[in-house]
Amino acid sequence: MPIASPLLDSLSALADATRCRMLTMLEAHELTVSELCTVLQLPQSTVSRQLKILSDAGWLASRRDGTSRYYALALDDESRSQVWRITRDQVADRPSAAQDARRLERVLKMRAAASQKFFASAAGQWDPVRDVLFGRDFLSSSLLSLLDDTWVVGDLGCGTGLATAALAPHVGKVIGVDASEEMLGAARSRLAALKNVEWRTGALEALPLKDRTLDAAVLMLVLHHVPSPAAALTEALRVLKPGGRVVIVDMAAHHREDYRQQMGHVWLGFGDDQMRRFLTQAGFENTAVTTLPEDPGARGPGLFVATGRRKN
Repeated sequence: MPIASPLLDSLSALADATRCRMLTMLEAHELTVSELCTVLQLPQSTVSRQLKILSDAGWLASRRDGTSRYYALALDDESRSQVWRITRDQVADRPSAAQDARRLERVLKMRAAASQKFFASAAGQWDPVRDVLFGRDFLSSSLLSLLDDTWVVGDLGCGTGLATAALAPHVGKVIGVDASEEMLGAARSRLAALKNVEWRTGALEALPLKDRTLDAAVLMLVLHHVPSPAAALTEALRVLKPGGRVVIVDMAAHHREDYRQQMGHVWLGFGDDQMRRFLTQAGFENTAVTTLPEDPGARGPGLFVATGRRKN
């Protein structure tokens, strides 16, 4: 990108009406040479020549996007901005300005039409195309940005800190609670770089937290290990602030009896009605249970997400 000229040296570039028309278009939108040719109804040689003059005078910024180069008005200081505002006011009422604006609108609609044409032809195949290009994790990761950055969130039964790692960049603080010192040790080591995380040892039925501490609480694949889910959810309600929400992810009811011996599961998953009853008995309102989409590569039982809110 050329170095911006001193303001006095660059004023002569604004003495030409065509160049001012260009800058008027480029103030609001980045445009290519071919798009400028369409808007201004000028040959490419003329547009390219005028763009070079403006660029050399420091009035343009440009960037390459694939095989295209986009141009935009560059206002790198207040003096240059003031000069441009005065100049723009002088050319705004010319008959050519309204015509340029109409043609610019058509050019922008043509851009949108090209995108719409692609999606119209690819609608049936878009999901696999998107997955190949971007994977599947971006959606859930990006939606975490909707969380309030002032919240204190409890990762109850945090294990090695998988949920904590996902939540911490988006909230004010995460408190990870687990009954296993070994699990907490692994979580501390794994997430040592996170400065807004606190670890506490304790059982879900007797949380080491004061009343109304949390804005939200998550229990990720832990409730099936708890002898009394109702007691754990009653404790979760206690430590939530009024209006706070609980989010539970766990296994749907299944018949894998070997999980009891191999992994210490107390419950072989939960039915939807069973989970709603636990939440209601604990005192939550606005409860919901939703089956999660199955991962084709997963070998375990299906999962659900259950939610509830503490009354205000």
